[in-house]
Amino acid sequence: MITLADVYHVLAATVPLYVVMIVAYVSVKWWKLFTPDQCSGINMFVAKYSIPLLSFQVISDNNPYKMNLKLIFADFMQKLLAISLLTAITKVCSWGDLNSIITGISLSTLPNTLILGLPLLKAMYGEEAAKLLAQIVVLQSLVWYNLLLFLFELSAAKAALITPPLEATVATEAPQEAQTKEEEEELRTRSTKKIKTMLLLLTVGKKLLRNPNTHATFLGLIWASIHYKWGVKMPEIVKQSILIISNGGLGMAMFSLGLFMASRVSIIACGTRMAFVAMAMKFLMGPALMALSSTATGLKGRVFREAIVQAALPQGIVPFVFAKEYNIHPDILSTGVIFGILISMPIALAYYFLLAL
Repeated sequence: MITLADVYHVLAATVPLYVVMIVAYVSVKWWKLFTPDQCSGINMFVAKYSIPLLSFQVISDNNPYKMNLKLIFADFMQKLLAISLLTAITKVCSWGDLNSIITGISLSTLPNTLILGLPLLKAMYGEEAAKLLAQIVVLQSLVWYNLLLFLFELSAAKAALITPPLEATVATEAPQEAQTKEEEEELRTRSTKKIKTMLLLLTVGKKLLRNPNTHATFLGLIWASIHYKWGVKMPEIVKQSILIISNGGLGMAMFSLGLFMASRVSIIACGTRMAFVAMAMKFLMGPALMALSSTATGLKGRVFREAIVQAALPQGIVPFVFAKEYNIHPDILSTGVIFGILISMPIALAYYFLLAL
């Protein structure tokens, strides 16, 4: 049962992050301490240093040989269902925009497990729940953040590669010549699409190979495999060098969020309607899809309930940092983080009590 002391611990984990965000907001909005270029530089530092090292720390601290495979598979299925559903929605609504799909993935599938999740689930279900949640964090950092980066890079590269226009067919050509011309143009179009696709994937692949987050996540998995297999310990100098930056990762991310908010006219940067849609996607669709995938994989009892509640956690701050870096809908993601953390605790408690019936 959740006590007042548990509620205090949850608030103690979340309120300082809002303090950091407010300080950043005031620094730009009122005190004018940072220029737009400096704000972009701060976000770049978070994206290139703080988050990769934080991902490395989280992954390397998890034992890959003692993971709940059913829970991992259920979480994986939930993400795939969300991607499929959101792709269908974008087509039906005539959005047809990769950016919209990316935004939907971020809003509905990537919970902010480090800010609110650990203290809240520990209060609800005990220490074992925190260990299971850490496994989801590992999968989230290793797979889904890298997938987001891939989609962001793909979206950025598509604007740079433009297919050259085809030459118009002359109307006065003889029928046989016109048919030959059309066949040549069709072959040229197919060839151009293949070349464009290859160049696109090559460009995205090169950028991902240079991305610090890609290296950090896989190095974290490699080190965890070595450490928990043979008991090899990391040198203290290296460990402390990583911790000194990674420990401030969430705080720096919230600081970057506050700087971004200050650059907008309204705190609800994406508008009230889109904010409502974002909250509905996060707190209704996420748990519903997790319940479906958990049932399909055979999760039962406490683990089933823990899986549903963690899906109702607030929007993650990391997707916002990436979205700001690539300038793909950071307004929607910022709104998801700000209001998601505020309303997530009563929503998570509601799921907790409903599942306990």
